[in-house]
Amino acid sequence: MSLRDRKRARTREALIAAAAELFEEQGYEATTVAQIAGAADIGTRTFFSYFPGKEDVLFPEADQRVHAAVHSIEARGPEDGPAEVLLRALRQVGDDSDDLAGRLAALRLRLIRTVPVVRGRALQIQMDAQREIARHLAAAFPERLDEVRAAALTGAFVGAVTGALQVLLEDEGSADDPAAVQRAVEVAVDAALEPWFR
Repeated sequence: MSLRDRKRARTREALIAAAAELFEEQGYEATTVAQIAGAADIGTRTFFSYFPGKEDVLFPEADQRVHAAVHSIEARGPEDGPAEVLLRALRQVGDDSDDLAGRLAALRLRLIRTVPVVRGRALQIQMDAQREIARHLAAAFPERLDEVRAAALTGAFVGAVTGALQVLLEDEGSADDPAAVQRAVEVAVDAALEPWFR
C-alpha cells in the first residue's frame, strides 16, 4: 500500500471514529458533517470524497462484505454448494473485521431502529447486496439455482445474519466480545441455511 493509500485509510478511519463518538455523545440528528470533518481534522468538502453522506459513515464495510461473498463464490471448489460459499464469506468477513459485531455495529443497529434515514440507507444497502450476491450465485450454480432460488437463498442468508445481529447486539455489552457475536451469528446462519446443504 502506498503512502497516499495509507494516509487515505487513516483519514477514513478517523472519520468513522469521529462520527461514532459524536453520534453517541450528541445524537445522530444533532451531529453535522462539518462537526465530523472537524473532529477528524479535515475540511467538510473533503468528507464527501470519503462518504456520500453522514449516514454512510455507519456502513463503512458494506462493499467489502459483498466483495467477500462474490470472492467466495468465484473461489469455490468443485464440492462446494451455494450455502457453503456464503458461510465461508461470512467467516472471512468475521476474520477480517469486527464490522458486524463491534462497537460500530451496536451503534448502527441502535440508529437503524430509531432514525428513519439510517434505516432507509440500511435497507437500500441490504437490497443492493442481496441482488448482487444472488446474481453471482445464479451464474455460478446454474444447474442448482435459477434467479428466484438464488434470490431466496441470498435472502435467507442476509435475513439470518440481520436477525441474529438484532438480538445479539441488543445487549450493548456484547460489542465488547465481537468474536463471540461472530460465532453466534455463524451458528444462526448455519441453522437457517441447513435445508440448502441437502
